[in-house]
Amino acid sequence: MRFFLPMSKKNAIFAQNLLNIMRKHIFFLLLLTLIGYGCQRPTARVEKSESIPIDASMDAIQDSAYLAYLVPFQETLQQKGNVVLAHAPQPLTYGEPESSILNWSSDALLVQARKYYPGRVDIAIVNKGSMRTEWQAGDITVRNLYELMPFDNELVVLTLQGQDILELCQIFVEDNGQGIANMTIVGEDKQLAEARIGGQPIDPDAYYTVATSDYLANGMDRMTPLARHIEKWNEHQLIRDLYIDQVKEQSTVPAILDHRFIIL
Repeated sequence: MRFFLPMSKKNAIFAQNLLNIMRKHIFFLLLLTLIGYGCQRPTARVEKSESIPIDASMDAIQDSAYLAYLVPFQETLQQKGNVVLAHAPQPLTYGEPESSILNWSSDALLVQARKYYPGRVDIAIVNKGSMRTEWQAGDITVRNLYELMPFDNELVVLTLQGQDILELCQIFVEDNGQGIANMTIVGEDKQLAEARIGGQPIDPDAYYTVATSDYLANGMDRMTPLARHIEKWNEHQLIRDLYIDQVKEQSTVPAILDHRFIIL
């Protein structure tokens, strides 16, 4: 049962107006509160930071389950890396302006490029900065090839004018050597004295094809004339894979020093 107190019509109208005013005031108070909260700047907090070394000290918190999961893969890679591909009767070492490891690398690139490129390949160029190891006398394994060429550089064949190759040879003399195949370069007092391709003087107006890496094709390692090529062929063959093929085919890896690059 509900009970109502009697109210005159005048009092009822007054009560209704008061209620409406209260409702409006409450609405505006809430609106102002929300606006004020949204415009308030966040208080800056200063937190202490701590550097965490990422080194052997983290070994104690390694995920043992994950490490156990990786073991079969590590063993497989270890086995593949130990596969013997050929034998080196003598060490292949690094030196300037030419060396046995540079000569082998550039010769191997030329041989493999001539297998894949549909036209004539005149010379091969390998930058000495890409040589990351030397080979001792003995077995040459897959691991040795990955150590020699750890990068995923691809073989490209460029078409260049003779004058650009001569400029490139001048840069090679200034840099005290690079890896070259089917070329001879003679420098004296930091100046190019002679440059030949296949035993013939380089004709500035003729066009030649150059096997090299996609990295050097962009003019890297100071080889800016290579970037002026008029044609570029690339079938996305990794140079490392081509080196592996070359070693397999050779069976015996020779250490060759034939005076292809001479600095007087």
